[in-house]
Amino acid sequence: MARQAGVSVASVSRVLNDKGPVREETRRRIRRAIEKLRYVPHGLARSLITRKTHTLGVLLPDLFGEFFSELIRGIDLAARKRGYHLIVSGSHGDRSETQAVLRAMRGRVDGLIVLSADLDAGTLQTNLPSGFPVILLNSDGRGAFDAIRVDNFGGAFQMVRHLIALGHRRIAFLTGPSKNYDARERLRGYRRGLGRVASARPVTIPGDFREEAGYRAAARILRLKPLPTAVFAANDAMAIGLLCAFREHHVRVPEEIALTGFDDIPIARFLTPPLTTVRVPIADLGAQATARLLHALETRENTRRSETVPTTLVVRSSCGALLRARAVPRAPRGNPISSDQSQNDSKTLKTVSRFSTSSKEGGHEMQNG
Repeated sequence: MARQAGVSVASVSRVLNDKGPVREETRRRIRRAIEKLRYVPHGLARSLITRKTHTLGVLLPDLFGEFFSELIRGIDLAARKRGYHLIVSGSHGDRSETQAVLRAMRGRVDGLIVLSADLDAGTLQTNLPSGFPVILLNSDGRGAFDAIRVDNFGGAFQMVRHLIALGHRRIAFLTGPSKNYDARERLRGYRRGLGRVASARPVTIPGDFREEAGYRAAARILRLKPLPTAVFAANDAMAIGLLCAFREHHVRVPEEIALTGFDDIPIARFLTPPLTTVRVPIADLGAQATARLLHALETRENTRRSETVPTTLVVRSSCGALLRARAVPRAPRGNPISSDQSQNDSKTLKTVSRFSTSSKEGGHEMQNG
């Protein structure tokens, strides 16, 4: 390479590693030589010198579903902008498998992003080198590592208050896995929201965040006496399963039963009817975790910061708010109802007036900050 470019080996090294001063003309000659020789740096050799692999590890509970694909997309886009690649693995809820994955990643990645409901800080500390950079997503890490959490409690609380404002009192909740941190916080928000209304009683049905759980739960919900007027699923995947089963049972959504979810996965807005849900900025969450991890790698800071990402209530057709808004009497001449009012019940908005509102993407958004 150096002979082809007519420069010293040190100059080639500085250009390849982007370190140290090199004249622009020298840099161009080295780049031309790289292209001519089709040179690709040897990753293993470079890692032995720099002690960096330029690879990040991502450990997820599962690799199936739109939530995880969106999360990986956000992580990958942010990592590639900084010249990093990913090794992605799933734990599938198996503790021994999780430990094996952690050991396998040692020496192969520079840092780790972890989203695992049942992974405790002790397991990470036992299976990773001391001081190894880790970012936890939606996990109860108890202050042992940097952590980013979604405001699951606030999002669920806001959804229940929205349904109550629409007149619902019999609101069933399809839960997530009992050991899952997100699921526990969403259940807590549901119960707190109902707890403020004397005539409302919690009705919970067990689920596991999968479409099949929602599909199976529909028959159980339809046997309840009295029948719930609304069902709040702890994630969109289960809401999709519910919607499919309700259609098979000839139960109309939202005319006969309102339905809402959580996450706002991309397909949620394209369902029939479009799904009212709590938006989690999934791809942004992945990008934010990547930025935090890369900052830790560059600075070697061990801050152990905990950050909570706000959620946004997105009102679409499945909750019945738009049907109710259409039933609002026409205003007298000279005081027409605005387009926003015609799509959203003004009484509903008044009950959540402490949240910021804006019209976007075919639904009404209310941010929980």
